Amino acid sequence: MRKYEIMVIIDPDVDERQVPALLEKHLKTITAGEGTVDGQDIWGRRRMAYEINKKPEGIYAVLGVTAEPHVVSEMDRLMTIDEQIMRTKVMRTDK
Repeated sequence: MRKYEIMVIIDPDVDERQVPALLEKHLKTITAGEGTVDGQDIWGRRRMAYEINKKPEGIYAVLGVTAEPHVVSEMDRLMTIDEQIMRTKVMRTDK
């Protein structure tokens, strides 16, 4: 198992009260793959350096997970398909 940090930018049209449920829906992939969710930090609405999909801001969230690489790549694939999520970036934190 490896530790990962996942940065997620969510569409600003999504209500901020719905963000935890949206993230939880995707984190079920990690728990189903016998991984653990180490942390969940929702930064809120932030202005971006450049527009994505003609939107100047997004809702940022950082997720800390411990899981097997194939489980994390599957979650990243599912997040890419989800139209409410504009961007994801997965980083491995351990060496």
